[in-house]
Amino acid sequence: MNDFALTALNTIIMTPEHIRIPRKITNQLLHFAQQTPAIEICGLIGGKKGLPTRCYPINNRADQPRRRFLLDAGQQISAMSAMRAQGEELFAIYHSHPNAPAIPSRTDLELAAYPEALYLIISLKTKGVLEMRGFKIQHKRAWEVALTLGED
Repeated sequence: MNDFALTALNTIIMTPEHIRIPRKITNQLLHFAQQTPAIEICGLIGGKKGLPTRCYPINNRADQPRRRFLLDAGQQISAMSAMRAQGEELFAIYHSHPNAPAIPSRTDLELAAYPEALYLIISLKTKGVLEMRGFKIQHKRAWEVALTLGED
């Protein structure tokens, strides 16, 4: 069984919570993933009053960007500063899985450092169809959060 299958069986719990993601942000994330389909894209989403407001793309500095992501530290600091200047807080951390399902990998679970943030994963695995799913990750366990597409 592969890393993703084990993750799906052992660590994902469904939650009744759902989160509305504005169409503009959803389209941006899917576009970013399509622009660079061979590597994992990544970044942050700022929010106000519990609602996502702005996307902050960040370069992936992982040594194996086809298989994992590592936010560029300088760009992450700049994005967090920009959020504070806009009166935003960290709403979500996003990344793509070019060749895997939109579920957290074992590495995603182990490295998740912001339990209050939503983790959005975009999968490019299915040809012609992009999938985006949301998770809360805490103590190396993931809880799926239903996403709904909303108007801006």
